[in-house]
Parts: sequence; structure tokens; C-alpha cells
Amino acid sequence: MSEASLAISDDPTGAGAAQACRQELLGLLRAGSPGAATEAAERIRSLIERLEQLQPADLSAQAAQLAGVWELRWSSSSQPYLAVQPWLENLQLLDPAGGRALNLLRLAGPLGPLAGIGVQARIAVEPEPPHQRVSVCFERGGWLGPQLGERRLQLFREVQQGYAAWLDVTVLDDELRVSRGNAGTLFALVRRPDLELAAFLG
Repeated sequence: MSEASLAISDDPTGAGAAQACRQELLGLLRAGSPGAATEAAERIRSLIERLEQLQPADLSAQAAQLAGVWELRWSSSSQPYLAVQPWLENLQLLDPAGGRALNLLRLAGPLGPLAGIGVQARIAVEPEPPHQRVSVCFERGGWLGPQLGERRLQLFREVQQGYAAWLDVTVLDDELRVSRGNAGTLFALVRRPDLELAAFLG
């Protein structure tokens, strides 16, 4: 049994349990291809569900922590574009103060900044309890190219969204975010402090 598991057993409801659960989850998410094995995926889901109980997000006080660049490290979806691969970066850029967001899929490594597929959206933190929902309205999607001077090359087209989309942010801190989508998908993301929000949404 790991030290984190022992801490959870010794303190099943307190701050120590939340911290131990969080640290184990972050360790699994930062592994090469988290959730690739069934056993790892089940453990990740179990830790997420436990952390949602121990450390629930409250966007009425934490909305500013949403801002930044996040990388998807695990999801419950079977869709190929939501699968975590070592050669691919699935990034989500959030600017709640400006009401903007960008989902970006690009190659990992030095070729990543050269091109990617992105979808821009307008977002808003909903005021109703339990203060976890973010509404999403997709606006444009297409190709996002390299930075040239102060501008980034891009070729985007308007997209038609025929349904209401939202994310429930159930766990949030400076490094970790867990969200549940309107289609029932569970997402776990880690912050990318090496990437600047302004470089993509400036």
C-alpha cells in the first residue's frame, strides 16, 4: 500500500486525506500515458470521485484559478481525440475574466507551436449553486499556426452549436482541475505553467 493510500486510510475525511488523494492522482496523471491500463484508469476514476467529495470546487471563490493553460491528462471518453498520447498535447486555455476559451490539439515537442487544430468558445461562470458550472458557446474552429511577431497565423471558420454545452468544474486548485461535461464525460487536467495564456488568446 502506498503512503498516500495509508494517509487516506488514517484520515478518511480530513484535509490530510484530500492532500494524499490529490498527490496520488497528480502522480498518475503526470505519468507517461495515464489510464492506458484498465487498473490505472479505475484507480484514477476512484481518486477523482473521492477528491470531488473531499475538495469540491467553489467557483464563486475560485473563478480566478480557472485562468491559464491546462493539459488533458485523462478522460473517461472513448473518443480518439480525447485519448492521452505521448506524442499529442490536448490543451484547454481558459480566460474566465475575458469570457474566452480555446481547445487546442497539437503535436507534442518542438513541432507543437507550428500548427494545431483549435476551437474558440465564449465561456461564463454560472452564478447558481453549487457554483461549479461554466457555460460554453463554441464560435469558431480551424487551423492555428505559428507566432509571427505579435500575431499568430490562423484560419478559423464559424461553427454551429445546436445544443447547450457546459462543464461542471468539480475539483480545482493551482495544479489540478477535474471537470464533468454535459455529455457525461469526466476530465482530469493539469496546469501547464510553462505556457502563457496571452500567447494563444492575446
